Amino acid sequence: MKTVLVTGASSGIGLAAARRFAADNWQVILLARRGEVLEKLLSELPCPPGARHSCIAGDYADPATAEKTAELLETYNTLDALVNCAGVIGIEEAVGSDPEKWRLPFDTMFNGAVNMTRCAVPFMKEGGRIVHVTSIHAFRAEKMSSAYGCAKAAITQYCRSLALELAEKGILVNAIAPGFIRTPMSSASGVCELDTPWFKENYVSGHHLPLRRAGTPEEAAGVAAFLCGPDASYITGQTIVVDGGLTITF
Repeated sequence: MKTVLVTGASSGIGLAAARRFAADNWQVILLARRGEVLEKLLSELPCPPGARHSCIAGDYADPATAEKTAELLETYNTLDALVNCAGVIGIEEAVGSDPEKWRLPFDTMFNGAVNMTRCAVPFMKEGGRIVHVTSIHAFRAEKMSSAYGCAKAAITQYCRSLALELAEKGILVNAIAPGFIRTPMSSASGVCELDTPWFKENYVSGHHLPLRRAGTPEEAAGVAAFLCGPDASYITGQTIVVDGGLTITF
């Protein structure tokens, strides 16, 4: 039975990924900051005979959380996949903002990706998979999102480097770059941007988004399941864009 570690498992794409892998008969290890949410999810996940789901409450950018995760992984003995979905939003000016606030998305998401990867790889054997959820912000720009975009771009490049270095171990590393996905992060300012006139005018009625709707967390989680499955055995170092065609238009 295969085992996957999913970070950011308490909401959004991470929550959908945890549910998808459990439905596909994987053992799932949940990691996020909100322990009470994880415990509730743990009780809801389908668990086939002989399987064991677990959860860890903690900040994935904190080295102490990585230590706790490694201790838990030792009880499983092996890890087949890491799906790193954890993320934070930062809305700060590129120039003029407080440096520590500006760096928060970068320090949290990039350092978290590095910590979890270094924690997970020693438990992986040939055929292991790593999937980092980045964003189309890795190669597109938006006002007030420079730190977020820099973090996602760094993770995307990190995936390429990992793919090269881990290939000899038989571990495949890829990234998923979502566009507009209806998750709690869509409401970072207190209003869900996907329900605003701005979104409807530019992306539903307008021409910028060919599929004319936001995606669902389940659609992104399905790509993660594919990348961790047997049909993706010759894919590594790639970024799969899940954006309804947003980035192919002018």
